[in-house]
Amino acid sequence: MKFEFLEHAADIKFKSYGTTLDEAFANAVLATASYLSEGNPIKEKDEKHISITGRDYESLLYRLLDELLFLFDTEGFIASKAEIKIKGLALDAKIYGGKSEGEPNHIKAATYYDMYIKQTGVRRWEIQAVLDV
Repeated sequence: MKFEFLEHAADIKFKSYGTTLDEAFANAVLATASYLSEGNPIKEKDEKHISITGRDYESLLYRLLDELLFLFDTEGFIASKAEIKIKGLALDAKIYGGKSEGEPNHIKAATYYDMYIKQTGVRRWEIQAVLDV
């Protein structure tokens, strides 16, 4: 399983998983995109590059999600695939995607609320995040 949505009273809460930290971050991108597109197909015709640094993994995730929301708000861009490379507290991403073929959902902002990133076993990472809708 790449990601799952969890119950939350007012916002969107998800967990993403990966055998590496990079994969767990990439699957967090897909979870965000899945909500934005309502599961509708995404025309994969564009490639975006994101390079960010943070003070910890949570700030890297927050900044990545914030960049995705900026791309959606300014260009209607929704990710369909992500290639993430994390070295220390620097993240480089290639994000592939385009516009949704359906009417998209909207997200106001990423939040730090209830966010965590942890290694849950050998070759197993888990991310939890909440998006303000």
